[in-house]
Amino acid sequence: MTSLHNLTSVTPRKRKKRLGRGPSSGVGKTSGRGEKGDGSRSGYKRRFGRIGGAMPLHMKMPIRGFSRKRFEKPVVCLNLDQVHTLFSDGETVSISSLIEKKIISKNSKATLKILSKGEIDRKVSIEANSFSKQALKKLEKNSVPYKIV
Repeated sequence: MTSLHNLTSVTPRKRKKRLGRGPSSGVGKTSGRGEKGDGSRSGYKRRFGRIGGAMPLHMKMPIRGFSRKRFEKPVVCLNLDQVHTLFSDGETVSISSLIEKKIISKNSKATLKILSKGEIDRKVSIEANSFSKQALKKLEKNSVPYKIV
């Protein structure tokens, strides 16, 4: 009668090939890796689709999927201490004024965000797309007029 403890395999177990164990192992010296080059070194990983010298296959294939990056507008961040140094009393801080002062390029489609680093005691008006919470607190404390565009 057969039971689990006396079952045997129909196919014999294949022995693991021991690489680099001398000429008698059958794969000695270079261990089947050839001579010189990346592939002969330890830790080398082959990239699938690599075609010697030509453009790799994974770079030829079209990009699939969707990314929002191409639609996101860049953000110009301006700290309060920068506003204090760049603008004098009575001026308006906005994207157009930054373009006039050549701080950002005229072709820029950026939005303006005001951050809270530093203090402001100038009498400027600020028109920006967004403000940090701390910047709003400082502007209200110093009674600086601001507008969210």
